[in-house]
Amino acid sequence: MERSRIAVAGASGLIGSALVRSLTADGHEVVRLVRRAPRDGNEVRWDPERQQVDAAGLAGCDAVVNLAGAGIGDRRWTPEYKRLIRDSRVLGTAALTEAVASLDTPPRVYVSGSAMGIYGDTGDRAVDEDAPPGDGFLPSLCVEWEEAAAPAREAGVRTVFLRTGLVVARGGGAWGRLFPLFKAGLGGRLGNGRQYWSYIALHDEVAAIRHLIDDGTASGPFNLTAPQPLTNREVTEAMGRVLHRPTLFAVPEPVLRAALGEMAGDVLGSQRVLPKRLLESGFTFAFPGIEDAIRAA
Repeated sequence: MERSRIAVAGASGLIGSALVRSLTADGHEVVRLVRRAPRDGNEVRWDPERQQVDAAGLAGCDAVVNLAGAGIGDRRWTPEYKRLIRDSRVLGTAALTEAVASLDTPPRVYVSGSAMGIYGDTGDRAVDEDAPPGDGFLPSLCVEWEEAAAPAREAGVRTVFLRTGLVVARGGGAWGRLFPLFKAGLGGRLGNGRQYWSYIALHDEVAAIRHLIDDGTASGPFNLTAPQPLTNREVTEAMGRVLHRPTLFAVPEPVLRAALGEMAGDVLGSQRVLPKRLLESGFTFAFPGIEDAIRAA
């Protein structure tokens, strides 16, 4: 990939910060979208909820990557927080893609965050990008999120959707909470442990995003998940082996529902998601197995 100018929204998040580090290390110019006054020419002001973007700051960008959004698991899902989760993604995506579409010379590609949550609870059934959306808050959110990128597509910009799984990383996301528990010997399965977890190592997440930026033909949805999803019980056992800790504790379903409220349905739900289109595009996973992904984190 030749040196490029790439704008990143959500650059301070778990995936965004890792992507920025990777791009910068390879000599690319990264423009960060920020919600405060810009401090230099590599920052662009935006306000996703108010749908305001300084479009002029995006001029000359070869790619725009939008990973912004309030944390799904940061708080209990009150009606107010669910609205924030939605607005931070849907309104922000609409504003950013309208800004992209307004440019005299738009970027070659717009890469939008999404999530494997679009499929809902799939049980034991394996699904790929051809599967329809499921039912519930997260599936409907993901559908709106992807539809909000219409201005970029209509302007002829190649548009990619990242239907990301559970990212295995020490610094955040689901595993950011799991590692301290397991290291303390308090880790264990959640509920009955039979629900599928579709995971991806942070390294592979960043590599896949860069692969999809570079692939001039890639467009539409791509599942960013490792090739072989595992059950929560299997993941728990792998964590114990890698960290050399017992995994005797189990969190019963009623306790999870009492602690997490509506969000517990997604923790206990099963998502067996396969990266069909990513593999077909020629991408190679560096850490396809769960133990390798855990060690990498």
